[in-house]
Amino acid sequence: MTTWVGRSATEIAAAVREKRATPREVVAEHLARIDRFDVRVGAFRRVRAEAALAEADEVASRADLDQLPLAGVPVAVKDNLPVRGESTRRGSAATPATPAAADHPAVARLRAAGAVVVGLTNVPELCVFGTTEGVYGTARTPWDLTRTAGGSSGGSAAAVAAGMVPIALGNDGMGSLRIPAANCGLIGLKPGTGVVPADGLGWFGLSENGPLATTAADARLMLSVLAGTAEHTTTEAELAVPEPSARTIAVSLKSPLLGTPVSLPYKRAAVEAARVLGGAGHHIRRSDPPYPLWLGTTSLAHWTAGTAVDAEGLDTRRLARRTRVHVAVGRRTERGVRGSGRREQLRAALEPFFAEHDVLLTPALARQGPAAAPWHERGWVRNLLTDTAYSPLTPPWNLTGWPALAMPFGTLPDGTPASVQLVGRPGSELELLDIVEQLEKLRPWRRTAPLV
Repeated sequence: MTTWVGRSATEIAAAVREKRATPREVVAEHLARIDRFDVRVGAFRRVRAEAALAEADEVASRADLDQLPLAGVPVAVKDNLPVRGESTRRGSAATPATPAAADHPAVARLRAAGAVVVGLTNVPELCVFGTTEGVYGTARTPWDLTRTAGGSSGGSAAAVAAGMVPIALGNDGMGSLRIPAANCGLIGLKPGTGVVPADGLGWFGLSENGPLATTAADARLMLSVLAGTAEHTTTEAELAVPEPSARTIAVSLKSPLLGTPVSLPYKRAAVEAARVLGGAGHHIRRSDPPYPLWLGTTSLAHWTAGTAVDAEGLDTRRLARRTRVHVAVGRRTERGVRGSGRREQLRAALEPFFAEHDVLLTPALARQGPAAAPWHERGWVRNLLTDTAYSPLTPPWNLTGWPALAMPFGTLPDGTPASVQLVGRPGSELELLDIVEQLEKLRPWRRTAPLV
């Protein structure tokens, strides 16, 4: 009997289009895996078992089944994006339980392409923090269940890494795709501004929707669907691209934030990735972007102010203490953020660097993700220091609005995945995925955590 758990989205869609599998059997297998393992992983806030099977049957009956890019592919959706008929709780008891009347445009595009939404995934309250826990559960990385899956797309990343779905939808406002992707050994792509619909995400345009996947081909396919550029594909080979032409790649091991050094295991991962890419013909340079000294305070101001806007209309007494403080700080920074030209200044400071280099390669994290713990019951300062200490490398690229991704490369001393980050100029999403695909061929990684 063929099993579809652990297969890529590209493989599943091809099999469904060619009638080698039905959407129902594919979805049922993944629902069974969720039922077996999610009690330990904590990926899902809501599993849509009955509804997902009914929707799988609807996909099977579609006249255009043989043309659907994601035919029958189970997908998980981060619980800050509306899914028709489901509440959008954003990890909080303060949000209404009212079912959404319509899908978010990104969700609608996945469904139009034949994907089946099997559930909504856990997030930290209001998607604020770099760890995922709260009133709806704690998301853990399937590679080490004692550690956080990261945040805020932690549940989505955990679901993919555990093989509960082949792909998942998340979003990234200060690293919220890339941080959990790094913790969970996945590809997590934050597109540049305007590539994928980001309706309702707020955060002053910092946040973008994007894919979490285990292969470059799946990330490329999902991005094409989200961006509205997908065409019918039949095999993984058709998604493959020629070897990328030689690029000038800057390698930087420097933290953008003073006082937050990068640990040796993550430095080694970036250095080794650069060595492999150099051996493949790319031009490698050791060069640090000119990060301004005010980057940390600007990041904090946008992070808190965005949350303050998100909390408007909510009963803040029902928020966790760390979130309440974050909102209170944001109310003080919001006016300055709205009148600030810091994002434009940052782009102006970094554009000459990217005129000289096609791609920036950095560690994805500064250190391994913290323990899976009740961080929502701990103070704001403790959360702030913990998140900043392990994930200082992601926020600059939300402020610029340029594409950036995290991808697995190598391992940490405990055997769990290490990760590197790739950053490119506006419009370079596919160029970055070309490099991911090249590294995937040269240094393939284990795609699914060995849960037993």
